[in-house]
Amino acid sequence: MVTFELTEEQQLVQQTAKEFAQRELAPMAQRRDREEIFPLRELGQLAQLGLMGVNIPSEYGGAEAGVVAYSLAITELARACASTTVAVAVSNMVAEVICHYGSEAQRQTHVRRITSGEYTAAAFALSEPHCGSDAAAMKCTARRTSDGWVLSGTKQWITSGDHAGVVVVWARSSDAPGARGVSAFLVEGGTPGLTVGKHEDKMGLRGSTTVPLIFEDCLVPADALLSHEGNGFPIAMTALDGGRIGVASQALGIGLAALEKARRYALERQSFGKPLAALQAIQWMLADSATELDAARLLTLRAAMLKEQKRQFTREASMAKLYASETANRVCYRSLQVHGGYGYTRDYAVERLTRDARVTTIYEGTSEIQRLVIGRDLTRG
Repeated sequence: MVTFELTEEQQLVQQTAKEFAQRELAPMAQRRDREEIFPLRELGQLAQLGLMGVNIPSEYGGAEAGVVAYSLAITELARACASTTVAVAVSNMVAEVICHYGSEAQRQTHVRRITSGEYTAAAFALSEPHCGSDAAAMKCTARRTSDGWVLSGTKQWITSGDHAGVVVVWARSSDAPGARGVSAFLVEGGTPGLTVGKHEDKMGLRGSTTVPLIFEDCLVPADALLSHEGNGFPIAMTALDGGRIGVASQALGIGLAALEKARRYALERQSFGKPLAALQAIQWMLADSATELDAARLLTLRAAMLKEQKRQFTREASMAKLYASETANRVCYRSLQVHGGYGYTRDYAVERLTRDARVTTIYEGTSEIQRLVIGRDLTRG
């Protein structure tokens, strides 16, 4: 039986995120984008509200509210500031990875520091300069020594990499071909041999930092290994499945914000002696946007519900991510069109929303990769 009613706990998480987003994030969003201000203070506040570990057990400092609640929270935060939201989403994802695959000592050490805000953020280091979608082609290496593991190589496009208290790093730990030789490691920020590269000058999400991480004979202890040797690739794929729910939720929030901006502008702006909203062409743009966003919302919540129920959700997560991200871009395009020339200026938030939406079809697996995942699942066997 399918129900569309939220539980009291889910509603509470959603309302908490919404109130914080509108009070703390929205007023600062334009300035954060223009001046590239990382949300240090705001991430600490979000941790105090339990939003840096929404789906994390309470014994590790999490809210233990579930995946649906997490999706709702990310959507509300993204409606106000997508730059802040991406740091929140990645930190939640890393906390889940450590909870699921880590030792008890790793959970007590790192997950608690993420959920409490002791770590400003956490980072996920899978991509490399020469490989994004083809993650199994990574060249970063992990060499076992009597003192632990020595990591060497470069990771690219790492969200919050310069602020992360802990980074999950994937590296090739054996000569086994392809994905079989990959392991995952937990590396604390500031570890000798770990260098942060220059900030990427991005089109959108300019309040979120994206950096390369360079490992030069970076020694980590033996217990930095996550799970067991050679299990890195399954960990990454499982994490990305869940991460796609986060990106779908983020894209949905951006799209909802853009639709609301367009609706308000269409009601206020006069043209040919009447509000823009009275014109059929404008009404159809709003109608298409609202309909597509509702479809994206349902796809996203379905994937979140399946994950929460510990059922298979890979295909559904890819569907949600594909549709929500492409919908957000279409809605932002229409919203900018409704605003006319004003929408093309930085005085109006829709310009920022349009830039922020664009990357949602790229990270956590491009739209093309999502179609590949969906197609393979449909044709399997």
